[in-house]
Amino acid sequence: MAAPNEITCSQLLRLIGTADAPAIIDISIDPDFADDPFLIPGSVRHPHTDLAGLKARLGGRHAVITCQRGIKLSQGLVARLRADGFSAEYLKGGMYAWREMKDMMRVPAAALPDPVDGATLWVTRHRPKIDRIACPWLIRRFVDAQARFLFVSPGEVMGVADRYGATPFDVEDVFWSHRGSRCTFDTMLDEFALHSPALDRLATVIRAADTNRHDLAPEAAGLLAMSVGLSRQYRDDQDQLQAGLPMYDALYRWARDGADEGHDWPTGRGQ
Repeated sequence: MAAPNEITCSQLLRLIGTADAPAIIDISIDPDFADDPFLIPGSVRHPHTDLAGLKARLGGRHAVITCQRGIKLSQGLVARLRADGFSAEYLKGGMYAWREMKDMMRVPAAALPDPVDGATLWVTRHRPKIDRIACPWLIRRFVDAQARFLFVSPGEVMGVADRYGATPFDVEDVFWSHRGSRCTFDTMLDEFALHSPALDRLATVIRAADTNRHDLAPEAAGLLAMSVGLSRQYRDDQDQLQAGLPMYDALYRWARDGADEGHDWPTGRGQ
């Protein structure tokens, strides 16, 4: 019988990338992590000895705790959290079990920019449309849930990056940008090793809309229309980002679970 406070890798995978995903906390000790420096998408590292800091970090969110094997380290910390009224589960089998699942996404820790004040900090051009909303969505859902994004005048992106330690993206001549015919979203899938059937399908739609190649995906016209509409609806870029995240949540669920579904009315027409 499964323990009441455990979650399997397949169960956790269904939650990752959604707005309801738990806080995933990797408490593997440093030598174990150095031997295999990869992260579950969306997870953060935290020392198992810092219980008070972890409680503050969770802020009431449900947590999934993982260590190397899913035994004493994670099970003990989950027991401590639950004893203090926190909602928490441990990952059955830990990082070993996650690594051994076929085609499982694992984010290379070295790909993450250095944090600024506890989270990654990114900067791009103001008045975002497609890539500059899609990329923050990808980062928030699969890389760093606490990531912050700065939107500034195009000519000031590099200066702001230099002064504030932010990582520039979706501007010319930087690492996190278009490469050939592929978009910044594609670059992030490559560098963060986040390729999956659902994210690859979503990437095609984003690329088609962002580069005006609607022949690649018929959904591109709808994404462009929604993106332009959002840019007209919101004067503040941060407000627009917050409004755009649920749109990409819905597109991701379409790409993952509903891409084969159609719709017609009245039902059964032509039969």
